[in-house]
Amino acid sequence: MPCDPVDPVDDFKPLTADEARVLRERLPSLSVWRVVGLQAAAAAGAAVLAWALMGSMAVVQSVAYGGLSVVVPSALFARGMTSRLTRASLGTAVAGFLLWELVKIGLTVAMLFMANWWISEVSWPALLVGFVVTMKVHWVVLGLGSRRHLNVKS
Repeated sequence: MPCDPVDPVDDFKPLTADEARVLRERLPSLSVWRVVGLQAAAAAGAAVLAWALMGSMAVVQSVAYGGLSVVVPSALFARGMTSRLTRASLGTAVAGFLLWELVKIGLTVAMLFMANWWISEVSWPALLVGFVVTMKVHWVVLGLGSRRHLNVKS
């Protein structure tokens, strides 16, 4: 006869108001605007580093444009997700997330396609370096933030 698995519903214990407050203090939320700001700083840092290493204005512009192809859509997404209309209810939050994520992806793709119009001599490897470095900041911030908050004494 197979063993009955433990029913997770039976083990569920709702938090009291004090326990929820302590948990919120221990695990503060991360502002989306802080992530966008750090992405912009990473894009600027990558462009400065490209200038220091390569000395070519085409490479610097390409790295910076790659970073902007992440920062501008992310800022638009953050603005859309923090609006009062998007936060009105759970349904509007889900619909808003899907809508603004679609807008973000569309704007990113459009900006990448428009690189030839904005930059006279596009260096695609440099543009992709700026793009990837700026994109990865999001994961680094989340990883460092969760590691810092998980150092909890039992």
